[in-house]
Amino acid sequence: MSVQKSWPELQKMHRACTIVVDTLRVLAEAAQPGVTTREMDGIARDCIEKAGARPAFLGYRGYPATLCISVNEEVVHGIPGPRRLQEGDIVGLDLGCIVGGFYGDAARTVAVGKVSDESARLLRVTEEALFAGIGMCQPRHRVGDIGHAVQRHAEAHGYSVVREFVGHGIGTSLHEDPQVPNYGPAGRRERLVPGMCLAIEPMLNVGGPAVRVLDDGWTAVTADRSRSAHFELTVAVTEHGPWILSEPYPYAEAAHA
Repeated sequence: MSVQKSWPELQKMHRACTIVVDTLRVLAEAAQPGVTTREMDGIARDCIEKAGARPAFLGYRGYPATLCISVNEEVVHGIPGPRRLQEGDIVGLDLGCIVGGFYGDAARTVAVGKVSDESARLLRVTEEALFAGIGMCQPRHRVGDIGHAVQRHAEAHGYSVVREFVGHGIGTSLHEDPQVPNYGPAGRRERLVPGMCLAIEPMLNVGGPAVRVLDDGWTAVTADRSRSAHFELTVAVTEHGPWILSEPYPYAEAAHA
């Protein structure tokens, strides 16, 4: 079961998550035609280290880079290299850092130049699905309520939900209990309590939900080569509702009422 975090611990996670999301904003601006994915990785590492944090992914289970960067049909865990981004690509940027022994984790998928209407719609609906899941991060709800909300929104718009990769608890480890699937029935799995921290991260495909991992042992692609999008934020469950940990604490007035 997820370890409930104290207020000082949540402050460290808030700092880590803020650094990650600020870095993702820089990366989104840098994702231009002609830029290599390796150059993007260098930008990510530089931003994290200048902020006084440590990259969370570099060396994790042998992963060789700071940033996971996944292009078009790549779902997640793409390794940076010499590939140059092209006009019309969509690029998943997944990043984590460590501050004071606590982790922050977030992802977003961005457009490179002008993309098709279908790709723009995929990005919009995937981000909406993320926030549908975050909205379920309330005390006394269950983990299954999160996945149900994500799946319902995705499938209502004609997209499939990846099953092989799920959200997760987070704290002093990058991956803690509980796992947080982006699908399934409501009212099931672990009960949410204040102090739980969860990384919510839907991955939606234009085609079917099946994925396969390439020979590099990391990069997961859609089995039918359709495009995929990935959005993620780290959220703390509070007695007043969800706190997206890359944002200021939103319930200060209620907490002191």
